[in-house]
Amino acid sequence: MQARLGWTAALLALGACVRPSEAPPPPAPAPASTPTPPPAPPPLEWQDRPYSPGDWSYAERVARFGAAVALRCDPGSRRVTIELPGATAGPLIVRTSYGDTSRAASAGTDALIVELPAGDPVLDQIAYSRGRFMLAAGGRELILPAWAEVARVVEDCR
Repeated sequence: MQARLGWTAALLALGACVRPSEAPPPPAPAPASTPTPPPAPPPLEWQDRPYSPGDWSYAERVARFGAAVALRCDPGSRRVTIELPGATAGPLIVRTSYGDTSRAASAGTDALIVELPAGDPVLDQIAYSRGRFMLAAGGRELILPAWAEVARVVEDCR
């Protein structure tokens, strides 16, 4: 029995001398990749863009938005003239909460000019648009607040 014990002890001692199996190496890190930037946000609709810089003023039947636009009433002819200084020739596109429309324009010496009868529905659409309206001509776009000065010019001509 002692011989068996000797052999068992010898085998156990021999088993302790065996090197334990090695663990597999950790996986190689994934190559560093440049994170893709998020997609650009879609362009803002005209209703969501900020107002063009400036404020409305009114004097002597003329409403001005800084030096960007003027609405002028001629009570004798009952016409409203829209002047866009610096705009090039082309039709005037008017965007309001009522929709889009365009009016023929002529090139003045240093402004695009649109003459409208005081009863033209686009004038009411501009005056009563929900908070803002846009005038666009020749690649120039103005986002303007629909303040009382515009409605006053229209009413002065009626």
